Amino acid sequence: MAAATEDNWSLKDQIAKVFEASLKVTVPDEPEVAPLVTACAKKEFGDYQCNNAMSLWSKIKGKGTEFRGPQPVGQAIMRNLPTSDMIESCSIAGPGFVNVKLSTQWMAKSIQKMLKDGIDTWAPKLSVKRAIVDFSSPNIAKEMHVGHLRSTIIGDTLARMLEYSKVEVLRRNHVGDWGTQFGMLIEFLFEKFRDGEVSDQAIGDLEAFYKASKQRFDGDPEFKERAQQAVVSLQGGEEKYRKAWAQICEISRKGFGKVYQRLGVHLEEKGESFYNPYISGTFDLLREKGLIEESEGAQVIFIEGKKIPLIVVKRDGGFNYASTDLAALWYRINEEKAEWIIYLTDVGQREHFEMIFTAAKRAGWLPTDESKYPKTNHVGFGLVLGDDGKRFRTRSSEVVKLVDLLDEAKTRCKAALVERGKAAEWTAEELEHTAEAVGYGAVKYADLKNNRLTNYTFNFDQMLNDKGNTAVYLLYAHARICSIIRKSGKDIEELKKEGQLILEKEEERELGLHLLQFAEVVEDACTNLLPHVLCEYLYDLSEKFTSFYSECQVVGSAEETSRLLLCEATALVMRQCFYLLGITPVYKI
Repeated sequence: MAAATEDNWSLKDQIAKVFEASLKVTVPDEPEVAPLVTACAKKEFGDYQCNNAMSLWSKIKGKGTEFRGPQPVGQAIMRNLPTSDMIESCSIAGPGFVNVKLSTQWMAKSIQKMLKDGIDTWAPKLSVKRAIVDFSSPNIAKEMHVGHLRSTIIGDTLARMLEYSKVEVLRRNHVGDWGTQFGMLIEFLFEKFRDGEVSDQAIGDLEAFYKASKQRFDGDPEFKERAQQAVVSLQGGEEKYRKAWAQICEISRKGFGKVYQRLGVHLEEKGESFYNPYISGTFDLLREKGLIEESEGAQVIFIEGKKIPLIVVKRDGGFNYASTDLAALWYRINEEKAEWIIYLTDVGQREHFEMIFTAAKRAGWLPTDESKYPKTNHVGFGLVLGDDGKRFRTRSSEVVKLVDLLDEAKTRCKAALVERGKAAEWTAEELEHTAEAVGYGAVKYADLKNNRLTNYTFNFDQMLNDKGNTAVYLLYAHARICSIIRKSGKDIEELKKEGQLILEKEEERELGLHLLQFAEVVEDACTNLLPHVLCEYLYDLSEKFTSFYSECQVVGSAEETSRLLLCEATALVMRQCFYLLGITPVYKI
Protein backbone atom coordinates (compact mmCIF):
# COMPACT_ATOMS: atom_id res chain seq x y z
CA MET A 1 0.00 0.00 0.00
CA ALA A 2 1.00 3.69 0.07
CA ALA A 3 4.04 3.83 2.36
CA ALA A 4 4.70 6.70 4.75
CA THR A 5 7.48 9.17 3.98
CA GLU A 6 10.55 9.96 6.08
CA ASP A 7 9.14 13.08 7.78
CA ASN A 8 6.07 11.22 9.04
CA TRP A 9 4.87 12.04 12.56
CA SER A 10 3.79 8.66 13.80
CA LEU A 11 4.68 7.28 17.21
CA LYS A 12 5.23 3.79 15.80
CA ASP A 13 7.45 5.18 13.01
CA GLN A 14 9.54 7.18 15.47
CA ILE A 15 10.12 4.08 17.62
CA ALA A 16 10.91 2.10 14.44
CA LYS A 17 13.62 4.65 13.51
CA VAL A 18 15.36 4.09 16.86
CA PHE A 19 15.30 0.31 16.32
CA GLU A 20 16.45 0.73 12.71
CA ALA A 21 19.66 2.38 14.04
CA SER A 22 20.15 -0.53 16.46
CA LEU A 23 19.60 -3.20 13.79
CA LYS A 24 22.31 -1.64 11.57
CA VAL A 25 24.79 -2.05 14.41
CA THR A 26 23.51 -5.46 15.59
CA VAL A 27 23.50 -7.17 12.17
CA PRO A 28 25.59 -4.97 9.83
CA ASP A 29 25.67 -7.77 7.20
CA GLU A 30 21.85 -7.79 6.89
CA PRO A 31 21.12 -4.31 5.48
CA GLU A 32 17.57 -5.04 4.26
CA VAL A 33 16.08 -5.77 7.69
CA ALA A 34 13.08 -3.52 8.45
CA PRO A 35 12.16 -3.01 12.12
CA LEU A 36 9.04 -4.97 13.17
CA VAL A 37 7.44 -2.67 15.73
CA THR A 38 3.96 -3.11 17.15
CA ALA A 39 1.97 -1.82 20.13
CA CYS A 40 2.09 -4.18 23.13
CA ALA A 41 -1.06 -6.26 23.56
CA LYS A 42 -0.65 -6.27 27.35
CA LYS A 43 0.31 -3.01 29.06
CA GLU A 44 2.30 -4.79 31.80
CA PHE A 45 4.96 -5.59 29.15
CA GLY A 46 5.32 -1.98 28.00
CA ASP A 47 3.94 0.35 25.31
CA TYR A 48 5.60 -1.00 22.13
CA GLN A 49 7.50 -4.12 21.15
CA CYS A 50 10.20 -4.91 18.58
CA ASN A 51 9.77 -8.44 17.20
CA ASN A 52 12.82 -8.83 14.93
CA ALA A 53 14.86 -11.31 17.00
CA MET A 54 13.11 -14.54 15.91
CA SER A 55 13.10 -13.81 12.16
CA LEU A 56 16.66 -12.45 12.31
CA TRP A 57 17.91 -15.58 14.07
CA SER A 58 16.44 -17.80 11.35
CA LYS A 59 18.27 -15.63 8.76
CA ILE A 60 21.70 -15.54 10.39
CA LYS A 61 22.07 -18.96 12.06
CA GLY A 62 24.53 -21.08 10.17
CA LYS A 63 26.32 -17.98 8.81
CA GLY A 64 29.02 -18.09 11.49
CA THR A 65 27.21 -15.63 13.75
CA GLU A 66 28.34 -14.87 17.33
CA PHE A 67 24.71 -15.25 18.54
CA ARG A 68 23.44 -18.52 20.02
CA GLY A 69 19.67 -18.07 19.70
CA PRO A 70 16.93 -15.48 19.28
CA GLN A 71 17.11 -14.15 22.86
CA PRO A 72 20.76 -13.07 22.61
CA VAL A 73 19.81 -11.35 19.32
CA GLY A 74 17.03 -9.48 21.17
CA GLN A 75 19.44 -8.54 23.99
CA ALA A 76 21.92 -7.16 21.45
CA ILE A 77 19.14 -5.14 19.73
CA MET A 78 18.22 -3.68 23.13
CA ARG A 79 21.86 -3.01 24.05
CA ASN A 80 22.57 -1.23 20.75
CA LEU A 81 19.59 1.14 20.96
CA PRO A 82 20.78 4.75 20.65
CA THR A 83 19.98 7.14 23.49
CA SER A 84 16.52 8.64 22.99
CA ASP A 85 14.38 11.08 24.96
CA MET A 86 11.29 9.08 24.04
CA ILE A 87 12.32 5.79 25.69
CA GLU A 88 12.20 5.42 29.47
CA SER A 89 13.12 1.74 29.76
CA CYS A 90 13.40 -1.54 27.83
CA SER A 91 13.09 -5.21 28.76
CA ILE A 92 13.35 -8.62 27.07
CA ALA A 93 10.48 -11.09 26.99
CA GLY A 94 10.25 -14.66 25.65
CA PRO A 95 12.49 -15.47 22.67
CA GLY A 96 13.94 -11.97 22.24
CA PHE A 97 10.96 -9.60 22.12
CA VAL A 98 12.21 -6.12 23.07
CA ASN A 99 9.57 -4.26 25.11
CA VAL A 100 9.70 -0.47 25.28
CA LYS A 101 8.20 1.83 27.89
CA LEU A 102 7.90 5.40 26.66
CA SER A 103 9.02 8.38 28.70
CA THR A 104 5.92 9.94 30.26
CA GLN A 105 7.61 13.35 30.16
CA TRP A 106 8.29 13.00 26.41
CA MET A 107 4.67 11.91 25.82
CA ALA A 108 3.33 14.98 27.65
CA LYS A 109 5.65 17.31 25.68
CA SER A 110 4.57 15.73 22.36
CA ILE A 111 0.86 16.25 23.14
CA GLN A 112 1.54 19.82 24.26
CA LYS A 113 3.44 20.51 21.03
CA MET A 114 0.40 19.32 19.01
CA LEU A 115 -1.85 21.64 21.06
CA LYS A 116 0.38 24.58 20.10
CA ASP A 117 1.09 23.62 16.45
CA GLY A 118 -2.28 22.06 15.54
CA ILE A 119 -3.62 18.59 14.75
CA ASP A 120 -2.37 18.80 11.14
CA THR A 121 1.17 18.19 12.47
CA TRP A 122 0.01 14.65 13.34
CA ALA A 123 -1.17 13.90 9.80
CA PRO A 124 0.51 10.92 8.09
CA LYS A 125 2.46 11.89 4.98
CA LEU A 126 2.15 9.23 2.30
CA SER A 127 4.57 8.72 -0.59
CA VAL A 128 1.75 8.97 -3.15
CA LYS A 129 1.12 12.50 -4.48
CA ARG A 130 -2.13 12.20 -6.47
CA ALA A 131 -4.99 9.74 -6.08
CA ILE A 132 -8.39 9.26 -7.70
CA VAL A 133 -11.28 8.00 -5.58
CA ASP A 134 -14.14 6.81 -7.79
CA PHE A 135 -17.23 6.59 -5.60
CA SER A 136 -21.01 7.05 -5.33
CA SER A 137 -21.65 6.70 -9.11
CA PRO A 138 -25.48 6.57 -9.32
CA ASN A 139 -27.35 6.07 -12.59
CA ILE A 140 -29.01 9.02 -14.32
CA ALA A 141 -32.84 8.90 -14.27
CA LYS A 142 -32.85 6.74 -11.16
CA GLU A 143 -33.13 7.86 -7.55
CA MET A 144 -30.18 7.38 -5.26
CA HIS A 145 -31.19 4.53 -2.95
CA VAL A 146 -29.77 2.84 0.13
CA GLY A 147 -27.44 0.81 -2.10
CA HIS A 148 -25.54 4.03 -2.92
CA LEU A 149 -25.13 4.85 0.77
CA ARG A 150 -22.06 2.70 1.38
CA SER A 151 -20.15 3.76 -1.74
CA THR A 152 -20.82 7.45 -1.01
CA ILE A 153 -19.98 7.35 2.71
CA ILE A 154 -16.95 5.03 2.53
CA GLY A 155 -15.59 6.85 -0.55
CA ASP A 156 -15.90 10.25 1.10
CA THR A 157 -14.09 9.01 4.24
CA LEU A 158 -11.23 7.47 2.23
CA ALA A 159 -10.93 10.73 0.23
CA ARG A 160 -10.86 12.76 3.47
CA MET A 161 -8.17 10.54 5.03
CA LEU A 162 -6.01 10.78 1.90
CA GLU A 163 -6.49 14.58 1.74
CA TYR A 164 -5.52 14.86 5.44
CA SER A 165 -2.41 12.80 4.58
CA LYS A 166 -1.35 15.52 2.09
CA VAL A 167 -2.44 13.59 -1.03
CA GLU A 168 -4.11 15.51 -3.88
CA VAL A 169 -7.41 13.67 -4.32
CA LEU A 170 -9.56 13.80 -7.46
CA ARG A 171 -13.04 12.82 -6.24
CA ARG A 172 -14.74 11.24 -9.23
CA ASN A 173 -18.46 10.57 -9.66
CA HIS A 174 -18.61 8.03 -12.51
CA VAL A 175 -22.36 8.43 -13.10
CA GLY A 176 -24.23 6.14 -15.49
CA ASP A 177 -25.14 8.84 -18.03
CA TRP A 178 -24.70 6.92 -21.31
CA GLY A 179 -26.13 3.81 -22.89
CA THR A 180 -29.10 2.27 -24.64
CA GLN A 181 -31.61 3.19 -21.89
CA PHE A 182 -31.36 6.85 -22.97
CA GLY A 183 -33.05 6.12 -26.29
CA MET A 184 -36.06 4.83 -24.37
CA LEU A 185 -36.08 7.84 -22.00
CA ILE A 186 -35.65 10.44 -24.75
CA GLU A 187 -38.36 8.95 -26.95
CA PHE A 188 -40.75 8.84 -23.96
CA LEU A 189 -39.88 12.45 -23.15
CA PHE A 190 -40.74 13.50 -26.73
CA GLU A 191 -44.11 11.76 -26.38
CA LYS A 192 -44.93 13.57 -23.15
CA PHE A 193 -43.45 16.96 -24.07
CA ARG A 194 -43.78 17.56 -27.80
CA ASP A 195 -41.43 20.56 -27.88
CA GLY A 196 -38.75 18.64 -25.94
CA GLU A 197 -38.63 21.32 -23.21
CA VAL A 198 -38.96 19.86 -19.74
CA SER A 199 -38.33 20.83 -16.11
CA ASP A 200 -37.97 18.72 -12.97
CA GLN A 201 -41.39 20.01 -11.80
CA ALA A 202 -43.03 18.92 -15.07
CA ILE A 203 -41.38 15.51 -15.19
CA GLY A 204 -42.15 14.78 -11.52
CA ASP A 205 -40.65 11.62 -10.05
CA LEU A 206 -37.84 10.67 -12.43
CA GLU A 207 -37.80 7.07 -11.19
CA ALA A 208 -41.53 6.73 -12.05
CA PHE A 209 -40.78 8.32 -15.45
CA TYR A 210 -38.04 5.71 -16.00
CA LYS A 211 -40.38 2.83 -15.08
CA ALA A 212 -43.16 4.13 -17.35
CA SER A 213 -40.75 4.45 -20.29
CA LYS A 214 -39.43 0.92 -19.62
CA GLN A 215 -42.99 -0.39 -19.64
CA ARG A 216 -43.59 1.25 -23.06
CA PHE A 217 -40.27 -0.14 -24.34
CA ASP A 218 -41.10 -3.71 -23.25
CA GLY A 219 -44.73 -3.64 -24.40
CA ASP A 220 -44.73 -1.64 -27.66
CA PRO A 221 -42.52 -2.89 -30.54
CA GLU A 222 -43.00 0.35 -32.51
CA PHE A 223 -41.88 2.47 -29.51
CA LYS A 224 -38.94 0.08 -28.99
CA GLU A 225 -37.82 0.63 -32.59
CA ARG A 226 -38.04 4.43 -32.22
CA ALA A 227 -36.10 4.21 -28.93
CA GLN A 228 -33.34 2.19 -30.59
CA GLN A 229 -33.15 4.75 -33.37
CA ALA A 230 -33.00 7.53 -30.77
CA VAL A 231 -29.81 5.92 -29.34
CA VAL A 232 -28.20 6.13 -32.79
CA SER A 233 -29.28 9.80 -33.11
CA LEU A 234 -27.95 10.59 -29.62
CA GLN A 235 -24.61 8.88 -30.19
CA GLY A 236 -24.38 10.55 -33.60
CA GLY A 237 -24.55 13.93 -31.85
CA GLU A 238 -27.91 15.11 -33.24
CA GLU A 239 -28.72 18.34 -31.38
CA LYS A 240 -32.37 17.64 -30.52
CA TYR A 241 -31.41 14.33 -28.90
CA ARG A 242 -28.31 15.70 -27.15
CA LYS A 243 -30.44 18.48 -25.68
CA ALA A 244 -33.08 16.05 -24.36
CA TRP A 245 -30.31 13.86 -22.89
CA ALA A 246 -28.72 16.89 -21.19
CA GLN A 247 -32.09 17.88 -19.66
CA ILE A 248 -32.64 14.40 -18.19
CA CYS A 249 -29.08 14.43 -16.78
CA GLU A 250 -29.58 17.86 -15.22
CA ILE A 251 -32.84 16.85 -13.49
CA SER A 252 -31.06 13.80 -12.05
CA ARG A 253 -28.12 15.90 -10.86
CA LYS A 254 -30.48 18.10 -8.84
CA GLY A 255 -31.82 14.97 -7.12
CA PHE A 256 -28.31 13.68 -6.40
CA GLY A 257 -27.36 17.14 -5.13
CA LYS A 258 -30.01 16.94 -2.39
CA VAL A 259 -28.40 13.76 -1.06
CA TYR A 260 -24.83 15.09 -1.33
CA GLN A 261 -25.84 18.32 0.40
CA ARG A 262 -27.29 16.38 3.36
CA LEU A 263 -24.23 14.14 3.58
CA GLY A 264 -21.75 17.00 3.13
CA VAL A 265 -20.10 15.14 0.25
CA HIS A 266 -18.31 16.84 -2.65
CA LEU A 267 -17.61 15.09 -5.96
CA GLU A 268 -16.63 16.07 -9.48
CA GLU A 269 -18.75 14.37 -12.11
CA LYS A 270 -16.99 12.59 -14.93
CA GLY A 271 -19.63 10.13 -16.11
CA GLU A 272 -19.57 7.36 -18.70
CA SER A 273 -20.27 9.86 -21.48
CA PHE A 274 -17.03 11.73 -20.68
CA TYR A 275 -14.90 8.68 -21.51
CA ASN A 276 -16.89 7.68 -24.60
CA PRO A 277 -14.64 9.63 -27.05
CA TYR A 278 -11.57 7.82 -25.64
CA ILE A 279 -12.83 4.26 -26.16
CA SER A 280 -11.74 3.73 -29.78
CA GLY A 281 -8.22 5.14 -29.13
CA THR A 282 -7.90 2.95 -26.04
CA PHE A 283 -8.88 -0.12 -28.06
CA ASP A 284 -6.33 0.75 -30.76
CA LEU A 285 -3.62 0.61 -28.07
CA LEU A 286 -4.96 -2.74 -26.78
CA ARG A 287 -5.08 -4.17 -30.33
CA GLU A 288 -1.47 -3.07 -30.92
CA LYS A 289 -0.53 -5.23 -27.93
CA GLY A 290 -2.55 -8.13 -29.38
CA LEU A 291 -4.89 -8.21 -26.40
CA ILE A 292 -8.28 -7.94 -28.16
CA GLU A 293 -9.48 -11.12 -29.86
CA GLU A 294 -12.61 -12.20 -31.69
CA SER A 295 -14.84 -14.71 -29.84
CA GLU A 296 -18.38 -15.77 -30.82
CA GLY A 297 -18.96 -12.52 -32.69
CA ALA A 298 -17.82 -10.31 -29.79
CA GLN A 299 -14.43 -8.70 -29.15
CA VAL A 300 -12.86 -9.90 -25.91
CA ILE A 301 -9.73 -9.94 -23.77
CA PHE A 302 -8.85 -13.36 -22.36
CA ILE A 303 -7.70 -13.23 -18.76
CA GLU A 304 -5.56 -16.02 -17.35
CA GLY A 305 -7.35 -17.98 -14.61
CA LYS A 306 -10.82 -16.73 -15.64
CA LYS A 307 -13.28 -19.02 -17.40
CA ILE A 308 -15.16 -16.18 -19.10
CA PRO A 309 -13.25 -13.50 -21.08
CA LEU A 310 -13.68 -9.75 -20.58
CA ILE A 311 -16.12 -8.66 -23.33
CA VAL A 312 -15.11 -5.18 -24.55
CA VAL A 313 -17.27 -4.90 -27.70
CA LYS A 314 -20.63 -6.70 -27.83
CA ARG A 315 -21.80 -8.79 -30.82
CA ASP A 316 -23.91 -5.87 -32.08
CA GLY A 317 -20.83 -3.62 -32.06
CA GLY A 318 -21.97 -1.71 -28.95
CA PHE A 319 -19.77 -0.81 -26.03
CA ASN A 320 -20.36 -1.87 -22.42
CA TYR A 321 -19.11 -1.18 -18.87
CA ALA A 322 -15.75 -2.83 -19.61
CA SER A 323 -15.26 -0.55 -22.66
CA THR A 324 -15.84 2.57 -20.56
CA ASP A 325 -13.85 1.31 -17.56
CA LEU A 326 -10.77 0.55 -19.69
CA ALA A 327 -10.97 3.98 -21.36
CA ALA A 328 -11.43 5.65 -17.96
CA LEU A 329 -8.43 3.80 -16.50
CA TRP A 330 -6.24 4.76 -19.47
CA TYR A 331 -7.34 8.41 -19.10
CA ARG A 332 -6.74 8.47 -15.34
CA ILE A 333 -3.22 7.10 -15.68
CA ASN A 334 -2.11 9.02 -18.78
CA GLU A 335 -4.08 12.28 -18.72
CA GLU A 336 -4.79 12.84 -15.02
CA LYS A 337 -1.46 11.30 -13.94
CA ALA A 338 -2.98 9.53 -10.94
CA GLU A 339 -0.62 7.29 -8.98
CA TRP A 340 -3.32 5.51 -6.98
CA ILE A 341 -6.81 4.85 -8.38
CA ILE A 342 -9.41 3.55 -5.92
CA TYR A 343 -12.79 2.20 -7.03
CA LEU A 344 -15.71 1.80 -4.61
CA THR A 345 -18.47 -0.62 -5.55
CA ASP A 346 -20.18 -3.58 -3.89
CA VAL A 347 -18.17 -6.80 -3.54
CA GLY A 348 -20.14 -8.35 -6.42
CA GLN A 349 -18.10 -6.29 -8.91
CA ARG A 350 -14.72 -7.44 -7.60
CA GLU A 351 -14.09 -9.92 -10.43
CA HIS A 352 -14.99 -7.34 -13.09
CA PHE A 353 -12.37 -4.93 -11.73
CA GLU A 354 -9.78 -7.69 -11.26
CA MET A 355 -10.14 -8.42 -14.99
CA ILE A 356 -9.89 -4.71 -15.91
CA PHE A 357 -6.72 -4.32 -13.79
CA THR A 358 -5.17 -7.52 -15.25
CA ALA A 359 -5.85 -6.28 -18.79
CA ALA A 360 -4.20 -2.94 -17.89
CA LYS A 361 -1.12 -4.79 -16.56
CA ARG A 362 -0.89 -6.85 -19.72
CA ALA A 363 -1.11 -3.62 -21.75
CA GLY A 364 1.77 -2.16 -19.73
CA TRP A 365 -0.32 0.65 -18.22
CA LEU A 366 0.12 -0.73 -14.69
CA PRO A 367 3.24 -2.38 -13.23
CA THR A 368 2.98 -6.09 -12.42
CA ASP A 369 4.71 -5.39 -9.08
CA GLU A 370 1.87 -4.47 -6.66
CA SER A 371 4.20 -2.28 -4.56
CA LYS A 372 4.97 0.09 -7.48
CA TYR A 373 2.97 3.02 -8.90
CA PRO A 374 0.62 3.66 -10.59
CA LYS A 375 -1.60 1.19 -8.77
CA THR A 376 -5.28 0.37 -8.52
CA ASN A 377 -7.53 -1.00 -5.77
CA HIS A 378 -11.10 -2.18 -5.82
CA VAL A 379 -12.70 -1.32 -2.46
CA GLY A 380 -15.63 -3.69 -2.14
CA PHE A 381 -18.36 -3.56 0.48
CA GLY A 382 -21.22 -5.75 1.69
CA LEU A 383 -24.98 -5.19 1.57
CA VAL A 384 -27.25 -3.04 3.73
CA LEU A 385 -29.82 -5.42 5.24
CA GLY A 386 -33.21 -4.96 6.89
CA ASP A 387 -34.18 -6.57 10.22
CA ASP A 388 -35.38 -9.61 8.23
CA GLY A 389 -31.83 -10.28 7.06
CA LYS A 390 -32.69 -9.43 3.43
CA ARG A 391 -31.76 -6.38 1.34
CA PHE A 392 -33.10 -3.25 3.04
CA ARG A 393 -36.41 -2.26 1.36
CA THR A 394 -39.66 -0.46 2.13
CA ARG A 395 -42.78 -2.42 3.19
CA SER A 396 -43.95 -2.34 -0.45
CA SER A 397 -40.63 -4.01 -1.45
CA GLU A 398 -39.34 -0.82 -3.09
CA VAL A 399 -35.69 0.13 -2.58
CA VAL A 400 -35.39 2.85 0.07
CA LYS A 401 -34.69 6.32 -1.33
CA LEU A 402 -31.60 7.75 0.28
CA VAL A 403 -33.03 11.25 0.71
CA ASP A 404 -36.06 9.82 2.61
CA LEU A 405 -33.82 7.72 4.82
CA LEU A 406 -31.64 10.71 5.78
CA ASP A 407 -34.67 12.91 6.43
CA GLU A 408 -36.14 10.26 8.72
CA ALA A 409 -32.88 10.07 10.72
CA LYS A 410 -32.99 13.85 11.20
CA THR A 411 -36.72 13.83 12.11
CA ARG A 412 -36.24 11.09 14.73
CA CYS A 413 -33.25 12.90 16.17
CA LYS A 414 -35.12 16.19 16.39
CA ALA A 415 -38.06 14.48 18.13
CA ALA A 416 -35.65 12.99 20.73
CA LEU A 417 -34.12 16.45 21.37
CA VAL A 418 -37.57 18.06 21.75
CA GLU A 419 -38.53 15.29 24.18
CA ARG A 420 -35.49 16.20 26.27
CA GLY A 421 -36.67 19.82 26.47
CA LYS A 422 -34.09 21.27 24.09
CA ALA A 423 -36.71 23.21 22.06
CA ALA A 424 -37.18 25.47 25.10
CA GLU A 425 -33.41 25.87 25.73
CA TRP A 426 -32.08 26.31 22.20
CA THR A 427 -32.86 28.50 19.21
CA ALA A 428 -34.72 26.86 16.30
CA GLU A 429 -31.48 27.07 14.30
CA GLU A 430 -29.47 25.26 17.01
CA LEU A 431 -32.12 22.54 17.24
CA GLU A 432 -32.13 22.07 13.46
CA HIS A 433 -28.32 22.04 13.23
CA THR A 434 -27.93 19.49 16.06
CA ALA A 435 -30.67 17.22 14.64
CA GLU A 436 -28.88 17.22 11.27
CA ALA A 437 -25.40 16.68 12.74
CA VAL A 438 -26.51 13.82 14.99
CA GLY A 439 -29.06 12.25 12.60
CA TYR A 440 -26.83 12.21 9.51
CA GLY A 441 -23.78 11.38 11.64
CA ALA A 442 -25.62 8.38 13.13
CA VAL A 443 -26.36 6.96 9.66
CA LYS A 444 -22.75 7.42 8.55
CA TYR A 445 -21.15 5.98 11.66
CA ALA A 446 -23.46 2.93 11.73
CA ASP A 447 -22.08 2.10 8.29
CA LEU A 448 -18.42 3.04 8.77
CA LYS A 449 -17.91 1.24 12.10
CA ASN A 450 -18.37 -2.14 10.36
CA ASN A 451 -15.65 -3.80 8.36
CA ARG A 452 -16.73 -2.68 4.87
CA LEU A 453 -16.55 -6.24 3.48
CA THR A 454 -19.35 -7.46 5.75
CA ASN A 455 -23.11 -6.89 5.40
CA TYR A 456 -24.75 -4.84 8.14
CA THR A 457 -28.31 -4.40 9.39
CA PHE A 458 -29.83 -0.93 9.09
CA ASN A 459 -31.70 -0.18 12.32
CA PHE A 460 -32.69 3.36 13.35
CA ASP A 461 -33.20 2.45 17.03
CA GLN A 462 -29.69 1.05 17.32
CA MET A 463 -27.91 3.80 15.41
CA LEU A 464 -29.74 6.60 17.31
CA ASN A 465 -29.05 5.02 20.71
CA ASP A 466 -27.03 7.31 22.98
CA LYS A 467 -25.28 4.34 24.63
CA GLY A 468 -22.69 2.02 23.12
CA ASN A 469 -20.64 2.37 19.96
CA THR A 470 -22.82 4.91 18.11
CA ALA A 471 -22.28 8.39 16.68
CA VAL A 472 -24.84 9.75 19.17
CA TYR A 473 -22.79 8.48 22.13
CA LEU A 474 -19.53 9.81 20.63
CA LEU A 475 -20.95 13.23 19.71
CA TYR A 476 -22.39 13.59 23.20
CA ALA A 477 -19.04 12.51 24.71
CA HIS A 478 -17.34 15.29 22.71
CA ALA A 479 -19.97 17.83 23.82
CA ARG A 480 -19.39 16.81 27.48
CA ILE A 481 -15.64 17.46 27.14
CA CYS A 482 -16.38 20.91 25.67
CA SER A 483 -18.77 21.54 28.59
CA ILE A 484 -16.04 20.65 31.16
CA ILE A 485 -13.67 23.17 29.53
CA ARG A 486 -16.40 25.86 29.42
CA LYS A 487 -17.38 25.32 33.06
CA SER A 488 -13.78 25.83 34.20
CA GLY A 489 -14.06 29.47 33.09
CA LYS A 490 -10.45 29.28 31.86
CA ASP A 491 -9.22 30.55 28.50
CA ILE A 492 -8.00 27.33 26.89
CA GLU A 493 -5.93 29.22 24.27
CA GLU A 494 -4.01 30.94 27.07
CA LEU A 495 -3.50 27.62 28.86
CA LYS A 496 -2.01 26.17 25.67
CA LYS A 497 0.62 28.94 25.69
CA GLU A 498 1.34 29.13 29.43
CA GLY A 499 0.21 25.83 31.02
CA GLN A 500 2.08 22.55 31.39
CA LEU A 501 0.72 19.09 30.70
CA ILE A 502 1.76 16.33 33.13
CA LEU A 503 0.68 12.69 32.81
CA GLU A 504 0.99 11.60 36.43
CA LYS A 505 -1.82 9.12 37.09
CA GLU A 506 -2.14 5.82 35.22
CA GLU A 507 -5.44 6.91 33.57
CA GLU A 508 -3.82 10.16 32.35
CA ARG A 509 -0.90 8.24 30.86
CA GLU A 510 -3.17 5.70 29.17
CA LEU A 511 -5.28 8.46 27.61
CA GLY A 512 -2.11 10.30 26.54
CA LEU A 513 -0.67 7.20 24.86
CA HIS A 514 -3.91 6.62 22.94
CA LEU A 515 -3.90 10.24 21.72
CA LEU A 516 -0.32 9.83 20.48
CA GLN A 517 -1.35 6.75 18.46
CA PHE A 518 -3.79 8.80 16.34
CA ALA A 519 -1.37 9.31 13.40
CA GLU A 520 -0.50 5.62 13.01
CA VAL A 521 -4.19 4.63 13.17
CA VAL A 522 -5.10 7.09 10.39
CA GLU A 523 -2.18 5.79 8.33
CA ASP A 524 -3.31 2.19 8.87
CA ALA A 525 -6.97 2.99 8.00
CA CYS A 526 -5.87 4.97 4.95
CA THR A 527 -3.27 2.63 3.46
CA ASN A 528 -5.40 -0.49 4.04
CA LEU A 529 -8.60 1.32 2.94
CA LEU A 530 -10.47 0.31 6.13
CA PRO A 531 -12.42 3.18 7.76
CA HIS A 532 -13.69 0.97 10.63
CA VAL A 533 -10.14 1.04 12.09
CA LEU A 534 -10.58 4.78 12.72
CA CYS A 535 -14.05 4.19 14.24
CA GLU A 536 -12.60 1.64 16.67
CA TYR A 537 -9.90 4.13 17.67
CA LEU A 538 -12.49 6.89 18.24
CA TYR A 539 -14.72 4.69 20.41
CA ASP A 540 -11.70 3.50 22.46
CA LEU A 541 -10.65 7.14 22.88
CA SER A 542 -14.03 8.08 24.37
CA GLU A 543 -13.84 5.04 26.71
CA LYS A 544 -10.34 5.97 27.85
CA PHE A 545 -11.49 9.56 28.46
CA THR A 546 -14.40 8.25 30.59
CA SER A 547 -11.92 6.20 32.71
CA PHE A 548 -9.69 9.27 33.12
CA TYR A 549 -12.58 11.56 34.03
CA SER A 550 -14.06 9.15 36.59
CA GLU A 551 -10.68 8.83 38.37
CA CYS A 552 -9.21 12.31 37.93
CA GLN A 553 -11.02 15.45 39.06
CA VAL A 554 -10.51 18.20 36.51
CA VAL A 555 -12.18 21.49 37.51
CA GLY A 556 -11.09 22.71 40.96
CA SER A 557 -8.22 20.22 41.36
CA ALA A 558 -4.55 21.11 41.92
CA GLU A 559 -3.87 19.61 38.47
CA GLU A 560 -6.67 21.59 36.78
CA THR A 561 -4.47 23.27 34.12
CA SER A 562 -2.79 20.03 33.06
CA ARG A 563 -6.05 18.10 32.98
CA LEU A 564 -7.87 20.82 31.03
CA LEU A 565 -5.08 20.58 28.42
CA LEU A 566 -5.61 16.80 28.28
CA CYS A 567 -9.37 17.42 27.83
CA GLU A 568 -8.64 19.85 24.99
CA ALA A 569 -6.23 17.41 23.29
CA THR A 570 -8.91 14.69 23.48
CA ALA A 571 -11.57 17.02 22.03
CA LEU A 572 -9.21 18.06 19.20
CA VAL A 573 -8.43 14.46 18.22
CA MET A 574 -12.13 13.52 18.44
CA ARG A 575 -13.04 16.43 16.16
CA GLN A 576 -10.42 15.36 13.63
CA CYS A 577 -11.80 11.81 13.69
CA PHE A 578 -15.31 13.21 13.14
CA TYR A 579 -14.04 15.31 10.24
CA LEU A 580 -12.37 12.31 8.59
CA LEU A 581 -15.60 10.31 8.99
CA GLY A 582 -17.65 13.18 7.51
CA ILE A 583 -19.49 13.79 10.81
CA THR A 584 -20.25 17.30 12.11
CA PRO A 585 -19.33 17.66 15.83
CA VAL A 586 -21.74 19.14 18.37
CA TYR A 587 -20.52 21.33 21.20
CA LYS A 588 -23.44 21.21 23.60
CA ILE A 589 -26.16 18.72 24.50
